Amino acid sequence: MEIFVATLLVIIGYLLGTFPSAALIAGKKNLDITKVGSGNPGASNVIRNLGWKIGLGVFLLDMAKAAVAIGLVWLVTKDRRDPLSYICLFAAILGHSYPITRKFKGGKGVASGGGGMFVLFPLTSLVLFASWFVLTKITHKASIASLTISIALPFGIYREGAETWEIIATLALVLFIIIKHLPNLRRLKKHEEPDLI
Repeated sequence: MEIFVATLLVIIGYLLGTFPSAALIAGKKNLDITKVGSGNPGASNVIRNLGWKIGLGVFLLDMAKAAVAIGLVWLVTKDRRDPLSYICLFAAILGHSYPITRKFKGGKGVASGGGGMFVLFPLTSLVLFASWFVLTKITHKASIASLTISIALPFGIYREGAETWEIIATLALVLFIIIKHLPNLRRLKKHEEPDLI
């Protein structure tokens, strides 16, 4: 593949990630999502402040960012698990978490990462998607659910036939998500992490 096409796909992936799903949907309800709850412009904070129905809309839109980015690679390379798919997945997550359009202040990347992994490993992703909802209902903590399914992800894709390099790439994604959740872990330790409704 030409380096120009690959570079263009990575840039598109990043720009897709910057799409402000939470801010736009919450804004239609006259709510600045960055000034309520955790201040995080992600699905969990929308659920916490506007309910599950609206929050799920944000969740699905955030998933679509990376899913579309990988889908474009698939169209070009005819191989959905081409290494470029993972590069574009990371680009979309970085766009979501550090959007240039919003002073690099974005979400934590769980839903976007989940959308990309759904294209790459649908069976594992379906199981983890369902697990996220079960865990949030049990613990009432989105951060616990997000961290749990993230840590389980490499084991799931291994069982689904992932190659070694894919597992290593996924471990890098898990590390990124853990780092993004360090403030949540500190709040959990202090029993200050807000519940998800």
